[in-house]
Amino acid sequence: MAKEITDRSEDYSQWYLDIVKKAGLADNSAVRGCMVIKPYGFAIWEKMQRQLDDMFKATGHVNAYFPLLIPKSFLSKEAEHVEGFAKECAVVTHHRLMDDPDGSGVIVDPSAKLEEELIIRPTSETIIWNTYRDWIQSYRDLPLLINQWANVMRWEMRTRPFLRTAEFLWQEGHTAHSTKKEAIEESRLIHDLYADFAENHMAMPVIKGAKSANERFAGAVDTYTIEAMMQDGKALQAGTSHFLGQNFAKAFDVKFLNEGNKEEFVWATSWGVSTRLIGGLIMTHSDDEGLVLPPKLAPIQVVIIPIPKPNSVLKEECNKIKQELEELGLSVKVDFDKKKRPGFKFAEYEMLGVPVRIGLGARDLENNQVEVARRDTKEKSNYNREGLGQQIKQLLEEIQDNLLRRAKAFRSDNTHEATTMEEFEEILDQKGGFIMAHWDGTTASELAIKEKTKATLRCIPIEGEKSEGKCIYSGEKSLQKVLFARAY
Repeated sequence: MAKEITDRSEDYSQWYLDIVKKAGLADNSAVRGCMVIKPYGFAIWEKMQRQLDDMFKATGHVNAYFPLLIPKSFLSKEAEHVEGFAKECAVVTHHRLMDDPDGSGVIVDPSAKLEEELIIRPTSETIIWNTYRDWIQSYRDLPLLINQWANVMRWEMRTRPFLRTAEFLWQEGHTAHSTKKEAIEESRLIHDLYADFAENHMAMPVIKGAKSANERFAGAVDTYTIEAMMQDGKALQAGTSHFLGQNFAKAFDVKFLNEGNKEEFVWATSWGVSTRLIGGLIMTHSDDEGLVLPPKLAPIQVVIIPIPKPNSVLKEECNKIKQELEELGLSVKVDFDKKKRPGFKFAEYEMLGVPVRIGLGARDLENNQVEVARRDTKEKSNYNREGLGQQIKQLLEEIQDNLLRRAKAFRSDNTHEATTMEEFEEILDQKGGFIMAHWDGTTASELAIKEKTKATLRCIPIEGEKSEGKCIYSGEKSLQKVLFARAY
């Protein structure tokens, strides 16, 4: 199976597409730019969704659902917002089809034109804040901490499964607050939550920072981001949290009576992560043999394969091991399929990125042991049958930790510093990866660097030392190094 995957060193882009296809994560669809998420890919998304949902609810958020279709006039109310999304919007203009008079199928009924066109949501700020106007009257109604799990559509010309598709799945939080301070704290809380999820569940290290004014979400006062490094050295924006100020409250006239009985505009945030995280997961950990998954997000954490063909005694022992592991909260599969040889099964589950494989044969039964193979290092060991459950649970924890440690080491080895534009370009062309460099804080310098190198300013890191220097482009004073990289 691995022979069907292009080597990363040969063609990284094709390697990624091969992994998506061979691991059965997604498929092309009949709709240009959209994908079909296959059951195994969706199982990974469900595990992400479940964990994030628990984290949201633990911090006081609740789920709701808002319409897919948004009146066009709503997008006109916040100028920066409409400008940011106008070129990506899909528009519904009619509400009915009719038989084609020439009998060749159906056509749009010209008499069924909508009075106002509807936009398929690219994001839901406008429809939600129009709704919040009816929900919020007093400080007693605040804070309003709402999240929705939904699909959105942003028309894309160049697509890649999970990383960039016209339609994708995500969650979007939209919260309302009585004070600026509380709204900023909310946006930073979610920023930290996303970083926690990325590192401790995805085993994907991230750099937390704020976006430049040029890179902020359309309509936001501040955008906080988590940036991850993929194995080709490119950056992936893995999640964003936005402090929206009072922009949307003013656009949709959302006011409340404060405790002093005075009317004020509400303060707002929005935040989201999407199925793009699956792309990040693939590109952070996988290898030339297939998918590599961190145990916390693997749909199957342990697979048990009897060798060579299961007899009644072997079957019974496999099921006993499965039960023992499931009682510890692990997701386990026993593969009794007689149509496939053990070697084929080994390759299949390696391709699927199953963290731990247990092999059990007649000789293992005699010796009261099992053969255990770990996906991350491909190491094999014999484990004693007694206390196997706790041993496997501990091994899964070791694999989770090792994947994060390995990804951090890769990022460290591929993060560089540049003090001049010449050095910056040389690093990008010869090494790639992340570059920390001084920037003067102007959009003009930022865009000039992007035009010259195709590297974007990924974020202004929140953590790390502040140090004065000179901008690599303009030579003007800079107070802090920022993160540049070529990106997805």
